[in-house]
Amino acid sequence: MDAFVITVGDELLLGQVLDTNSRFIAGRLTGAGMEVVETRSIPDRAGSIESALDDALPRAGVVIVTGGLGPTRDDMTRRALAGYFHSRLVEDASALAWVEEVLGQRGAEMNERNREQALVPEGCRVLRNRLGTAPGMWFERDGKVVVALPGVPFEMECLMDREVLPALRAWSPGVMLDYRVVKVYGVAESALASRLDDFEDCLPVTMSLAYLPSPGLVRLRLTARGEGVGLLDGWLERLTGALSGAWFTVGEDSGMALELGALLSRAGESLSVAESCTGGGLAREITLAPGASAYFKGGVVAYSDEVKATLLGVPREVIARDGAVSEAVVAGMAEGVRRLLGTTYAAATSGIAGPGGGSPGKPVGTVWIAVTGPRGTVAREFHFPFTRERNAARAAMKALEMLIVAAREVTG
Repeated sequence: MDAFVITVGDELLLGQVLDTNSRFIAGRLTGAGMEVVETRSIPDRAGSIESALDDALPRAGVVIVTGGLGPTRDDMTRRALAGYFHSRLVEDASALAWVEEVLGQRGAEMNERNREQALVPEGCRVLRNRLGTAPGMWFERDGKVVVALPGVPFEMECLMDREVLPALRAWSPGVMLDYRVVKVYGVAESALASRLDDFEDCLPVTMSLAYLPSPGLVRLRLTARGEGVGLLDGWLERLTGALSGAWFTVGEDSGMALELGALLSRAGESLSVAESCTGGGLAREITLAPGASAYFKGGVVAYSDEVKATLLGVPREVIARDGAVSEAVVAGMAEGVRRLLGTTYAAATSGIAGPGGGSPGKPVGTVWIAVTGPRGTVAREFHFPFTRERNAARAAMKALEMLIVAAREVTG
């Protein structure tokens, strides 16, 4: 089943708001076995909405429209859909009751704009918005479905998960598309593509392999369509076999932070971090893993030399002699935070993320990372040739990799 996503809002086209809705919706639809053929952002204009629907419906069995359902005059989607489906706006009793309940919970009084939130095109199926006052709307025409959702991301996401996806599965059972994700770490996209040439040459026509690079890793998405869905896990095994020797994890929700957390949790060990160039990015990666509180005690963002010396105990003479971006200083940072927070392991980062601050001896992108644990301290120097943001992200990923190596050496 093909799907088409339309996001409505002048703010999207002006660049004032980032369109995260289409990404979320596309991910959910793909996970439900549908293929998204296009996502499109359009202005708050009735004509634009009607034109987009004219383009979408011949190409897709499911069209999701998000945005333009609010109480202000620039929210045109409700009226545009009523005109498109040749119906009139009527007050829905269940929607009105929900608006009254939401306003009551907020201690707000009903006004005419609030009441208009309960107006829906006659004949549509009303989808309850548990987090707001604008209901979702479900239309069926000529064997196809159009769903309208509010543009507020958390309201839209709740409606997609609680109302839309269950209804779509009931309306069109059967999976015609599925995929698996493998995350490969520390291998450049071009080198990875060369390594997988033979694998891709053998893929059946019902499957495809996509490369999705990001700092420190490449996501491989193995997609199967139609008859290929039943063969997907077998080809996934062949893909992971072709990656033998590389560092990879399987699953969209997999990752090095999860792998590290599993190692530490099993052994009952703990972790802390001291960060300079990553500015808290390493701690963020660690705490994104569910259950991180069981092993991660905390960290110190030691951006100044003064903090490195007074809080982490790095000798001032070492900082003056070797510079903040050095093996001795980053090792001292790791050992200092481990001692300060009483953890089994600790990691530290110090570098020149850019765009300025480099020197002939220490160019921009120079990063030192140290990991300390029961078997001592290891420090490594890296050179990242990217932007400031990407250099910091790569440094965080390398620190995770070094922590995993250290934990594996002890836990096996």
